[in-house]
Amino acid sequence: MEQDREDIVRYEVAGRKAYLTLNRPERLNAITHEMAAAIKSAVERANDDPAVHVIIVQGAGRAFSAGYDLHRYAEEGDSLQPPVWDPIKDYRLMKTNTENFFSLWRSLKPTIAKVRGYAVAGGSDIALSCDLVVMADDARIGYMPARVWGCPTTAMWVYRLGAEKAKRMLLTGDTIDGRTAAEWGLVLESVPDDELDDAVEKLADRMAGVPVNQLVMQKLMINQAYDNMGLQGTQILATLFDGIARHSPEGRWFQELAATHGFDAAVKWRDSGRWIPEGGGEVPDESELVEED
Repeated sequence: MEQDREDIVRYEVAGRKAYLTLNRPERLNAITHEMAAAIKSAVERANDDPAVHVIIVQGAGRAFSAGYDLHRYAEEGDSLQPPVWDPIKDYRLMKTNTENFFSLWRSLKPTIAKVRGYAVAGGSDIALSCDLVVMADDARIGYMPARVWGCPTTAMWVYRLGAEKAKRMLLTGDTIDGRTAAEWGLVLESVPDDELDDAVEKLADRMAGVPVNQLVMQKLMINQAYDNMGLQGTQILATLFDGIARHSPEGRWFQELAATHGFDAAVKWRDSGRWIPEGGGEVPDESELVEED
């Protein structure tokens, strides 16, 4: 039974700060369509509350978010992989999710992502939709579905990293730790895990002392520069490409591999660097899943 919105993203307010907690810890806060919608609802709630100056987004348990729930969307297919692809239906679904994530960027009030564990695949879309990201040193961020079965629909890698480092990440599907992400300028700061909570609170408290009107005007001015660079058009293209990536011959192969042998096996194959058959091909049998030394 799926959680309701208020439970799947917990909402709390303390000291001029709203805390949005992704709350599927048993699944490493894997994303569902319901979670995406709940994020937007919580952001709207925080923006409607005059007592809130800053929004902090975090994950329950040991991860920020490990991306879309591949048990649901890869193993079972569900709405992301129907037998016949309807590109407009797919686009509308994924564009809605993208807009829900991006409510964090469009929020009038500033947003901070607090990342420990993992912010990978779709989880990186959520984190990078926040204005500021603070990571634990040993946390990991990346977009592994760039190898097969996805394209980051928020398109924030290039806007945060520039073309070369964005290509370095998306042409490999690699992940990097918090230290590297901070060195590259992908995120604001990286700190030891046991200092992460304090670092985020200190930053949020500093911002919370600024009048809401001032926060909103500074944020809108900065965001407008990104809009002038074509952010919205890039996201439209990225969302279309995401659908194509899932329905290409290689994308179909990956989904069938997950449906046949489980998403753990499919993800292990994808992320290992093993050959992904161009043009699809037969799904390997169980004996082929074991890598040779």
